[in-house]
Amino acid sequence: MKTLALFDLDNTLLSGDSDYAWGQYLIDQGVVDRQRYETQNDAFYTQYKQGSLDIHAFLAFALAPLAQHSPEQLAQWHRQFMREYIHPMMGEAAKALVRQHLDAGHLCAIITATNDFVTAPIATAFGVPHLIATIAERDGARFTGRATGIPCFREGKIQRLHAWLQSRGESLDTFADSVFYSDSLNDLPLLNLVKRPIAVDPDPTLAQEAQRRAWPTISLR
Repeated sequence: MKTLALFDLDNTLLSGDSDYAWGQYLIDQGVVDRQRYETQNDAFYTQYKQGSLDIHAFLAFALAPLAQHSPEQLAQWHRQFMREYIHPMMGEAAKALVRQHLDAGHLCAIITATNDFVTAPIATAFGVPHLIATIAERDGARFTGRATGIPCFREGKIQRLHAWLQSRGESLDTFADSVFYSDSLNDLPLLNLVKRPIAVDPDPTLAQEAQRRAWPTISLR
């Protein structure tokens, strides 16, 4: 049976939010002004959890620091970020879940609103071969501080998934089974689309919806 296995990243495979953590890393390194950036970072994160985030406003904020530094400096910072912030968020249960799907020969992808600069090394660390993420625009090797294409957020995840599958000569109908793991109310559009939606340590809104619709609920903590 051909199976598509999709994983949300933040607060699903990770026991934390990589986008928020990257902002905190920049603050802790003194790359951005603590008071101004932390206040805005916290406000956007609260909006995300409430389901009211303006994704375009957030991306303009979150991607701006990438344009201000060289690719070499960003890569150096990201290696430290992985060691100190991300690896502690990668629990054994999440790693085992990914291995289970990979070992079964399923087509596996992380699908996340967080930009590809932050998330590509995380997908590699989990051993997931495919990443569908918001794309940070580049001009040559340098980042522009903008996103390009459709943000991989809410209904945008569905559009990006369809485009990715089409690029492979496939569609959701290609798969006898499709499963999506997520923690967030923001992922309800995609959870509604797959054959097997699974709530992972869900936020209150998703927990209520999962209970109402008898969706499986699991914990990776």
